[in-house]
Amino acid sequence: MTSAGRRLLHNDSPTPGTLPGSAPELLSEETVLEQARLLDITWRDGGGLWGWLTTVDHKLIARRYVVTAFLMFIAGGIEAAMMRLQLARPENTFLGPDRYNQIFTVHGTTMMFLFAVPIMTAMGLYLVPLMVGARSIAFPRLNAFGYYAYLVGVVFLYVSLFINMGPDAGWTAYVPLSGPQYSPGHRLDVWAQVVTFTEIAALCAAVNIIVTVFKLRAPGISLNRIPLFVWSQLVVSFMIVFAMPAVATASTLQLAADRALSTQWFNPAEGGDALLWQHIFWFFGHPEVYIIFLPGLGFISPIIETFCRRRVFGYLAIVLANITTGFFAFGLWVHHMFATPIPELGQSLFTAASLVIAIPTGVQIFCWLVTLLSGRPRLTTAMIFILGFFITFVNGGLTGVMVASVAFDKQVHDTFFVVAHFHYVLLGGAVMPLFAAFYYWFPKATGRLLDESLGKWHAWLFILGVNVAFFPMHILGLNGMPRRVYTYLASTGWGPLNALSTIGAVVVVISVALFVVNAAMSARVGRPAGANPWDSYGLEWATTSPPPNYNFVNTPIVLGRHPLWDTGSPLPVITGLRADRREVLVTTAFDAEPDYRHRQPNASIWPLFLALCMAEFWIGSIFTPWAVVGGFGLTLLGMLGWGWQSSRQIEVERVDTDLQIIDTV
Repeated sequence: MTSAGRRLLHNDSPTPGTLPGSAPELLSEETVLEQARLLDITWRDGGGLWGWLTTVDHKLIARRYVVTAFLMFIAGGIEAAMMRLQLARPENTFLGPDRYNQIFTVHGTTMMFLFAVPIMTAMGLYLVPLMVGARSIAFPRLNAFGYYAYLVGVVFLYVSLFINMGPDAGWTAYVPLSGPQYSPGHRLDVWAQVVTFTEIAALCAAVNIIVTVFKLRAPGISLNRIPLFVWSQLVVSFMIVFAMPAVATASTLQLAADRALSTQWFNPAEGGDALLWQHIFWFFGHPEVYIIFLPGLGFISPIIETFCRRRVFGYLAIVLANITTGFFAFGLWVHHMFATPIPELGQSLFTAASLVIAIPTGVQIFCWLVTLLSGRPRLTTAMIFILGFFITFVNGGLTGVMVASVAFDKQVHDTFFVVAHFHYVLLGGAVMPLFAAFYYWFPKATGRLLDESLGKWHAWLFILGVNVAFFPMHILGLNGMPRRVYTYLASTGWGPLNALSTIGAVVVVISVALFVVNAAMSARVGRPAGANPWDSYGLEWATTSPPPNYNFVNTPIVLGRHPLWDTGSPLPVITGLRADRREVLVTTAFDAEPDYRHRQPNASIWPLFLALCMAEFWIGSIFTPWAVVGGFGLTLLGMLGWGWQSSRQIEVERVDTDLQIIDTV
């Protein structure tokens, strides 16, 4: 294999150097193989358990995120199935009221905090460095720390549930129900700390993705060539940075302080305000819905382009739609509070904002429909899930427009209509595109294709089951069935529709079981995929499947928005990064011109150590103030150790930027 390359010579001087490689050259196969051998030695993790615990490879960390988050999806699904069994018939005794309260609280907390956000950011952590042609993510140790912090939250929540200490005030933890007066004990303390762990993890991922997108893009990926999935991840990462601190502060410094230290943030009798919690929570909570499904929309463009053999219609419109959705998402949290004493002018403004946000999403759907209609679609499993997205998500969007109206919202507030609405939005807008993404990128991560026959059974059953399970809830809500009830009387007439909804849930469970079987079998004995099984265009398909631990032997040079379709394979590359240490090319934020060589840190145990210290600090503080003292000391030790090790490894070398670098032979 040969590829056109330009050389980026090593610069041992700390002062700005030059980029002498103005003349392109052809790289021989022997040169590329020797470079790959050296890189494999440099980027390889240690062996055994120690190597597993200390790795900072963004692909391995992201795969652990995906697997853990999917296990949370299964756990949350089991909890949903238990609730549906309980509600399948009137006055059922399958679950008592206390256990039901814990189950539905843990279900909501799991799906929103431990599955949906983590798995979407995990897909970004895996794919974004590959899509922008980088050898690694910006902050690999921070990435590992984020995963371990998330894992601590997962373990803490489920251990608490199994010892009958699961939170029981709903995933929104409204005060005063979640306050010390109505929720004594430690159940709500568990909820507050789990939220803290997951928000820290989300912030770590968001910062990593933002810096990777702005500073590690391969030469030639100017802002107008960034892949649409990367744009969606970038917008979502900024949303996380602005939204997550709100709920982390409210849960840790306010709710937990009210419960442990008798502060009175939310106690009206002592000058606090119960509505303050709702404002803070929904300032985070409503953008979180978009944080969850914007990456789902990001999956759709490359899948449709690949299987329609057509470049997406309206690239700029889709990018602007993503950005405007991110802005608008922070301006409509009050539509969750129409039943509270909000001034009428405020209700009108937030109604208008809730209606306006449908426009950018509608623009994206229009662009995809044009792309579909003008292309030659192949009905693969991934495309079936995309079709399911159109049907289900649009339905959920329309009911969202309905509840944006104050008059209608007050009629269906806290009923099953709202449950149906947000499950249509999240299952249609996030989970269906996520399954499509699994079928599309599974070959890249494992080197093997998922079975298409099993996949199509999975897709059709899932789409059917979701609609059978949740469409009847619209009618139940209109008939007045409130949410968060563990049983109902036969005289209400809600039994038949609840039974139908439970049948739909069973179909969903069967479909997900088929996917698990398919993934387990295909990962072991599936058909080998090759580097680019779909003949797609993105940089992630320009490397092997699965990618090596250094991603690319040489950094690719990008000449168009669809690199492999525009240039063909192999791509022209830029050479000169050292192979004897972990080094990445840092480029300028706007035009992606070479700027620095940056030495990346090696594997380290400090991220895990610091996450465990943080766990001791936050979890221990629930039970004894002495844990704060001990945890603070250990955390300080961990930070010092991390900083000391990093100061000995990280180096930066500036290179001169030369526009001729992107010339080809």
